[in-house]
Amino acid sequence: MGILSWIVVGLIAGWLAGQVMRGGGYGLIGDIIVGVLGGLLGGWVSTAILHFDAGVDGINLESIVVAFVGAVLLILILRMIGGRRSVRDDDRL
Repeated sequence: MGILSWIVVGLIAGWLAGQVMRGGGYGLIGDIIVGVLGGLLGGWVSTAILHFDAGVDGINLESIVVAFVGAVLLILILRMIGGRRSVRDDDRL
């Protein structure tokens, strides 16, 4: 898969994950990075743990779903590690 395909799938998956995780996304570059890393994580999880023969292998629905699931997992991991302030805490500042 070419670098352009990784960027397109990463952008779509990162944006979708940002919307679902109620974070509103991380900006264009952040969404691409989260999506591409999510594609790597999702591809690893789908092949190593779930034993599916799925991965990110082009711009198609299966690749977007795998990258999306990986991006959601990545966001969950990042939030557990770094913590996340609630909206109420932001309003007090």
